[in-house]
Amino acid sequence: MLNLVGAVLTFATISLAMLAFLEIGRRLGRRSFAGGGTAQPAGLGTVETVAFGLLGLLLAFTFSGAATRLDVRRAQIVDEANAIGTAWLRLDLLPEAAQPKLRDAFRRYVDLRLETYRIIANSDFAAAKATYDRSTALQNEIWADAVAACREAPSQASIVLLPALNSMIDITTTRMAATGMHPPRIIYVVLGAISLVCALLVGYEMGASATRSWLHVWGFAFILAFTLYVILDFEYPRLGLIRIDDFDKFLVQVRASMK
Repeated sequence: MLNLVGAVLTFATISLAMLAFLEIGRRLGRRSFAGGGTAQPAGLGTVETVAFGLLGLLLAFTFSGAATRLDVRRAQIVDEANAIGTAWLRLDLLPEAAQPKLRDAFRRYVDLRLETYRIIANSDFAAAKATYDRSTALQNEIWADAVAACREAPSQASIVLLPALNSMIDITTTRMAATGMHPPRIIYVVLGAISLVCALLVGYEMGASATRSWLHVWGFAFILAFTLYVILDFEYPRLGLIRIDDFDKFLVQVRASMK
C-alpha cells in the first residue's frame, strides 16, 4: 500500500508540473497572439526541434540504461542464490562434527539476506543497513569456521569449499553496490528541466487557439509524466510498482532446501 501511494504521488507530481508549464506556455502564447504578434515567432521551430530532439535522446538513453540495470539486479539475485546453494552443498566435504554449526549459520545468513531486502521495500533504510551489517558479521563467522574445519578435512575440501564461500560473500557486495548504481543526479535535473521547457513550448503553440484541446493537453502531460515515472521506477525496483521482489523466490527456494 505504501509503495502504491508513493507511486501515485510521484506520478501526480510530475503530471501537475507538466500541466502547470503547459498552462503557463499557453497564457504566454495567448498574450503574444492577442497583442498582434505572431503565435509562431521566427526561430521557434528551430528551438522546438532542438528541445524535443534532445528530450527524445535523453529519454531513450535513460530509459534503456534503467531497464538494463533492472535486468542486472535480477540476474544478481539468481547469482547469489546459486552461490549460496553451491557453498551449502560443498559443506558435505567437511568433517561431520563441523557441519551442524556451519549449516545453522548458513540458515541464519540466508534469513538475514532475505530480511534486508524486505526492509528496503518498506523504505526503512537504517534498519536495512543494520540487518546488512549483521549478515556481514555472520559472513566473517562462517568463513572463520569453514577455514578451521578445512584444516581438519582432506586437502580437496578447502580447494572446493573456500572459493564457493568467497563467491557467496562477494556477490553481497556486488548487489549492495548495484542498489546505489544510478545515473548522476544532474541527468535527472537536465531531463526534468528539458521536459518542462518542452511543455512550455507546446503550451505556447496551443495559445494560438482561443479554445483548449484538453485531449492534447492531458495526452501530452500523461505520456511524458508516465515515461519519466517508469524510468524512476526502473531505477528503484523495490520502492515503486515495478518490482524485482518476485526474484527473491530463488533465495527462498535455497532457504527451503536447507534441511
